[in-house]
Amino acid sequence: MNHTPSAAAPQRHAPGSTPGTAPGGAGAGSPAGARAAFPKRSVMAVLACWLLVVFDGYDLIVYGTVQSSLISDTGWGLTKATAGTVGSMAFIGMMIGAIFAGRMSDSWGRRRTIIGCAVVFSVFTILCAFAPNAFIFGSLRLLAGIGLGGLVPSANALVAELVPAKWRSTIATLMMSGVPIGGSIAALVGIPLIPAFGWPAMFLVAVLALIVVIPLGLRYLPETLPSEEAATEDKAAREPVGFGSLLRPPFLGLSVLYAIATLVTLFAWYGLGTWLPNLMQLAGYNLGSALTFALALNLGAVAGSVITAWAGTRFGPVPTAIAAAGVAAAGLLVLVTGPPVAVVYLMLVLAGVGTHGTQCLIIAAVASHYPAHLRGTALGWALGVGRIGAVAAPQVGGLLLAAGLGVNSNFLAFAGAAAAAAVLLGFIITKNSPAKAVGESHV
Repeated sequence: MNHTPSAAAPQRHAPGSTPGTAPGGAGAGSPAGARAAFPKRSVMAVLACWLLVVFDGYDLIVYGTVQSSLISDTGWGLTKATAGTVGSMAFIGMMIGAIFAGRMSDSWGRRRTIIGCAVVFSVFTILCAFAPNAFIFGSLRLLAGIGLGGLVPSANALVAELVPAKWRSTIATLMMSGVPIGGSIAALVGIPLIPAFGWPAMFLVAVLALIVVIPLGLRYLPETLPSEEAATEDKAAREPVGFGSLLRPPFLGLSVLYAIATLVTLFAWYGLGTWLPNLMQLAGYNLGSALTFALALNLGAVAGSVITAWAGTRFGPVPTAIAAAGVAAAGLLVLVTGPPVAVVYLMLVLAGVGTHGTQCLIIAAVASHYPAHLRGTALGWALGVGRIGAVAAPQVGGLLLAAGLGVNSNFLAFAGAAAAAAVLLGFIITKNSPAKAVGESHV
């Protein structure tokens, strides 16, 4: 991503660009050459971040797994349209959390922000199980979403500082495999749990984050501040932290493109995650079968995380993301034709590979593109604006169904969003030309 002025470009290649952590963290005080390997403490920190991201994925699918039960079993008076509104509440919270937590992590540390966000989403997700009505449930989902939204940019910013520069894109992409793995867990757990114990049990799973994952984070996450990294960088890197620096040359154009590309990608990904079980039930499948379709989508996304991690390192994250978005759009368009059930499964796997793979690659590109003092803010900006797509997707899906346009209208809307992502990412490559291919700097 060598579009920055020559004074700033070396920041991504200088020894300080992959610093040791603060005292107590892995690699503190290590020479740059020693950073080619992963210290044990860094491995544990990355693992803790990954486990927290798993809960982001669980939260994506958990509402989709209980949506039918909330409409039919609660007596809350929910319709398809109002259920879409309730589904959007978590994504509104995610949008707020992503924007402000990314900024906070750049100002007062990754560890504090990550742990704080994890506690917030765990507590309010657990409370969702006891919600007495749709208003309280939606409000709790919004508050849980603030924690979830802040977690991903903060965790990605921390991980980018714990690994060698040449592995940054690969690790960022692989870490995001936690999202579809969490979604797969939600789909698998929902098949036996909902009929046996009802929908509230699905939200009590967040207890595991409080008693297992958060203590791991407290034990292994180093407290890093961008100022520590900046102290080893060229003086030109030490600029004010914040959106003012992000949204002006040389970053403005690509910051806008990354944000809009994230918006349409998350529209497709979260739209499918929210509505797929319900869509398949409307298409004539029972709840168990509908959840296996959601499982296929998420298993495809897990595979996509691995495939795109390799391809993104080999070909660059943005070119690979264009191909992934195209695959997602094509797979969703095939679903509109009413193919045999085996083909439906295959197309949903490809949709998972493409939609989630595209988002992983955008995150990897952003994490590698910006200097350390703007990394958390940039990730928060892209994911925060992107959550507008996540907010809109449940609403749009519900409104299309309420308007009587049928199941295919949803698949067409999500396919169009994936195609738009491919076009926007193409503009990013054009904007970087004639510089080296995007992502080449960290291969």
